[in-house]
Amino acid sequence: MRYDAGDHLAVYPVNDSELVEKIGKHTGKDLETIFTLINTDEESSKKHPFPCPTTYRTALTHYLDITMNPRTHVLKELSEYCSDPAEKEKLRLMSSTSPEGKALYQQWIISNNRNIVHILEDMPSCKPSLDHLCELLPRLQPRYYSISSSPKLYPNTVHITAVVVEYDTPTGRHNKGVATTWLAVKKPVAGQELPTAPIFIRKSQFRLPTKPQTPIIMVGPGTGLAPFRGFIQERNQAKEDGQAVGETVLYFGCRKKTEDFIYEEELLNYEKSGLLTLHLAFSRDQAHKIYVSHLLEQNADEIWRIIVENNGHLYICGDAKSMAPDVRNIVMKVMQDKGQMNEQQASAYLKKMETQKRYSADVWS
Repeated sequence: MRYDAGDHLAVYPVNDSELVEKIGKHTGKDLETIFTLINTDEESSKKHPFPCPTTYRTALTHYLDITMNPRTHVLKELSEYCSDPAEKEKLRLMSSTSPEGKALYQQWIISNNRNIVHILEDMPSCKPSLDHLCELLPRLQPRYYSISSSPKLYPNTVHITAVVVEYDTPTGRHNKGVATTWLAVKKPVAGQELPTAPIFIRKSQFRLPTKPQTPIIMVGPGTGLAPFRGFIQERNQAKEDGQAVGETVLYFGCRKKTEDFIYEEELLNYEKSGLLTLHLAFSRDQAHKIYVSHLLEQNADEIWRIIVENNGHLYICGDAKSMAPDVRNIVMKVMQDKGQMNEQQASAYLKKMETQKRYSADVWS
C-alpha cells in the first residue's frame, strides 16, 4: 500500500457484539443461521446487498449499520410488526410527513439518539423478522480519517488522529462510536500476534505545494491537525535534505493546553528548529474564550504577506459547520481591508485560489 500526506485512510469497522446479540434476542433468531438475500429487481447489477450466503451474526457484525438513527421508512416497516396498537401508532406517526410526526421523530429518535436496538427495547411488542431487518438497515460504511503522517518519514506505517467517541444519551444509555472504540482496543501486546484491521487508502486533492519553498498557512483546530502533522513532517524532511523551505505557519486550537494539546512536544520542537510558526488558541484557559478565528483576525498582515504577496497556499481542516466558513470570511475580510477589494472582488480572488489549488479544505461535519 502507498499513501501521500493529505490522503485519507478508510477503516471497515466491526459492530459491538453486545448490540448484535440484542438484535438476535429481540427477533428470536439463532444468529448462526445461514441465509441469502436476493435482489428481486432482475435488471439490477447487484444480486445481493452484501456478500451472501452468510450468517445473521456476520451480516449484523460486518455489513449492516445497527448504530445509526433509523430513517422514517424503516419505522414505517417496523410498525407492521407491533402487536400493541399504541406502539404501532407511534411508529406510524413518526414515519409520516405531518408536523406532529416530524417533531416526534426529531425528539424520540434524533434528540434521544435511539438506534434500532433501543427502539426494539423501548417497544417490546415490536417483533420484526430478522430477514426484513437485514433488508431495511443501511450498509455499514467505511470510516474515513485524514492521515496524520508522511510516507517520507513513515514509509511502512500510516497514522490517524481521532477522538474515541463515547457518550451517554438522554435515555441513559451509553453509546460508543463504531470505529473508534473498536480501534482503541487494538493495542499491540508483546509476544502476541499483531492486531489487524481491514483498511484501504483513499487518494485526496489535499496536497502540499510542489515546491517546498512556497509558503503555507494551515488552520487545523482539534483533530483538524491530522493532515498538517504529515505536511510538517514532509517539509521538515525537505529542510533536512538541504532544500529551501518556505514559511510554514500552523494555527492550532483546543480547549485546554494541559489536556488536549495533541503532539505538543513534536510541534514545539519543529517551532524551536525554526521550521514552524505556531499560533495557538486554548479556548478555556482564560476567562474569555479564544479561538483560532480570533488569532487569524489579529494576523491580517501575515495572511496578506503569505497568501497574496508570496503566492502562498492556505489549508483548512476540521469542522465544516462553523470553523471553515469563519476562516473563509476572515480571509475575505483581509482581502477587502488590505487589498482595497470589494466583497465581489475578494470572493473572486478566493475562487481563483481554489482553482489554482492554493485554497484547500478537508472538512467534516
